[in-house]
Amino acid sequence: MTSNVNNDTESQSASEPTRIYQSIQDAVGSVLIGQERLMRGLTVAILTGGHVLVEGVPGVGKTLAARLFATATGLEYGRIQMTPDVLPADVTGTQVYRETTGEFEFRRGPVFANVVVADEINRATPKTQSALLESMQEQTVTVGGETLSLPEPFIVIATQNPIEYEGTFALPEAQRDRFQLKLSVSAPERRKQLKLLDRFDDRPELSPDDITQSVSREQLLTAQAIVRDVYVATPVKEYIIDIIEATNNDETLTHGCSPRAAISLLSVAKAEAALQNRQYVIPGDVKSLATETLAHRVVLGTDAELSDLTTNSVLEDIMTETPTPEDIDPKSESESKSDIETNTDTESSIHDGE
Repeated sequence: MTSNVNNDTESQSASEPTRIYQSIQDAVGSVLIGQERLMRGLTVAILTGGHVLVEGVPGVGKTLAARLFATATGLEYGRIQMTPDVLPADVTGTQVYRETTGEFEFRRGPVFANVVVADEINRATPKTQSALLESMQEQTVTVGGETLSLPEPFIVIATQNPIEYEGTFALPEAQRDRFQLKLSVSAPERRKQLKLLDRFDDRPELSPDDITQSVSREQLLTAQAIVRDVYVATPVKEYIIDIIEATNNDETLTHGCSPRAAISLLSVAKAEAALQNRQYVIPGDVKSLATETLAHRVVLGTDAELSDLTTNSVLEDIMTETPTPEDIDPKSESESKSDIETNTDTESSIHDGE
């Protein structure tokens, strides 16, 4: 009887990421229509401690989606409208002198939130863009020689407009590589746009404040732990390495993917498996968001650009040509690992006895 209870508890825990995604999607879907893949990408990122670069033309709901995501998760929301005159201190915070006390007091910037939106990040200067680097990578901010921790969970959602380049500063490769995913947002199809018009025709005042929190911070942290424990077999890890190596050997690319990209692809695949209510990764999980994980990290060669190739099309060819590992039994491999560990422990005990 106790065993059944434990199994039921484990089953419920394993399904937590799936329930979280569905709850977020249901809440956000009451306002925003047609952005399910964006919500899935944001859920994957927050469950794996990643950050997201969202690209789309004006008016498709990039910033609104981020605000709805923060509201649905009940997380603190901070927004930075990037312009050329925004300074690093406007992002991280600054020291303010108080005459009453005669001391400096640190005033925290908008980066001290769970969900931080850097709106139109390519309008900020490189110096300001780099102010996000430490927070994204280390989840800390250093001001006046003091290092302060950022809240958990923490995600940076940066947006950019792909059609306006005047007065913008393209993100350097080193900073693009810090984003786990790059998600493209486009206008929904005609049928969904009609549904959107009907919704706002009935309720013109509809806003993010009209949805309620659907998951708790504790549930998110629990789901993060579940994703970390998702099992990845050795052939699947080798498959990820094969994909990364293929980007570095492809003649159409002048710059392929780094080990950080491999780690990101591994994390994303584990989250995808968890969202499918599985405790182990299959090759399909690796493929599901591979383009969104890798496309912004690679650089096309001049000949490829002149041939109208895109990073997406090159990566799709790589995914097609890279051999997929055969179906494996995660249970048998984990059992063999357990046997090895048991034998090692036994040998160690024998030597200790001697």
